[in-house]
Amino acid sequence: MTRSIQNFVPERLTQALAARGFSATELAARVGVTNTTISRWRNAVQVPSGAMLEAIASELRVTAEWLTRPIRPATSRPCYRGSIAQLKQDRALLGARMSWLEELSSQLEDYVDYPEVCVPDMGGMRLSDITNAVIEEAAERCRRAWGMGEGPAGDILLLLENAGVVVAREETGVARIEGLSAWSSLGRPFVLLCADKGNAFRSRFDAAHELGHLILHRGIDAPGDATTHKLMEGHAHRFAGAFLLPAKGFSAEVNTPVTLNGLLFLKQRWGVSVGAMIMRLRNLQIIGEEDYLRLIKHRSAKWGQRSEPGDDDREPEQPRLLRRTMELLANEGVVVPEALPDLVGLSGRDVESLMGLPFGHLSGRKADIVELSLKPRERVREERESNLGPSAEILPFGRRGREK
Repeated sequence: MTRSIQNFVPERLTQALAARGFSATELAARVGVTNTTISRWRNAVQVPSGAMLEAIASELRVTAEWLTRPIRPATSRPCYRGSIAQLKQDRALLGARMSWLEELSSQLEDYVDYPEVCVPDMGGMRLSDITNAVIEEAAERCRRAWGMGEGPAGDILLLLENAGVVVAREETGVARIEGLSAWSSLGRPFVLLCADKGNAFRSRFDAAHELGHLILHRGIDAPGDATTHKLMEGHAHRFAGAFLLPAKGFSAEVNTPVTLNGLLFLKQRWGVSVGAMIMRLRNLQIIGEEDYLRLIKHRSAKWGQRSEPGDDDREPEQPRLLRRTMELLANEGVVVPEALPDLVGLSGRDVESLMGLPFGHLSGRKADIVELSLKPRERVREERESNLGPSAEILPFGRRGREK
């Protein structure tokens, strides 16, 4: 008789199925069992044998041991940037990826100190409390807290990571959802941006949009109905405009009458699309509804709905925190990078994607396993430049000490 795995965790199986976009039927066909057997595994009625656990792990590209790990506390229900009508399977896929991002970063945080969280707390508001004035105040408060002044924002992902937000940007195959955000049970914010469209200006706006959710909607359950979803998306959209285009600084640079060519001139300086600037000008009442509609229609007729001149003049901003964490641990001799997938329990390609590493950096080679828990953890508080190299003007973290 084949020995079964008594510490199998059914929630792990459900999570991996969602992350891979597999149905139970597809997994059953791949490992040679019935749908009923998969259902019994997922409902803790039955546990797989050791051989079957290995087969499941192989098909789902996780380690067998990962399927036996206790499930981590869930993040807050993510806010998704996109239509509530988007397929439930797509939202489940991205939600599972968010859980993997939180788990991976938390494992690494056992060995390093991430930047402290510096995201303004608006005091646990209800949706009915969030007015346009409150949104403008939240954006101003965030800019003040981060020392941004009234001018254009720099690298948005750099700002988020220095404020303690863990960010990943990966191609997900779900083009209609631009991003999602959530808070961990330990109070750290997470943002997952979908890189499928590759537009730097839209990506900056997406990141600011998710920051809006983190600030305005913390403690508010993400909605299940279209009306509330649309309301919360409107909040985050207005926040992104206010954060990227502060009222005083931006309005001072806008010439009237407002023209598309004039806004194109400002596009590169502010790092914001013409379409988003037109919306911001209406919100600031610099243009009225008639001029707003005229500009939107003119833009659509001239350039189309999705693209604008100059879109290719910038490369999308990239996260740094997790990649530099791995570099720090490797430089300190704590971890062999190629062993990281076995530590995390995911495939090398997953770890590369979530950490912003080049394709093949981990997945192209096989490495010896390194037991990180056996390494000493004496605190190493050196200058950021000596830890991370001359380009490391950011991310003030170091090796975590045993006394932590």
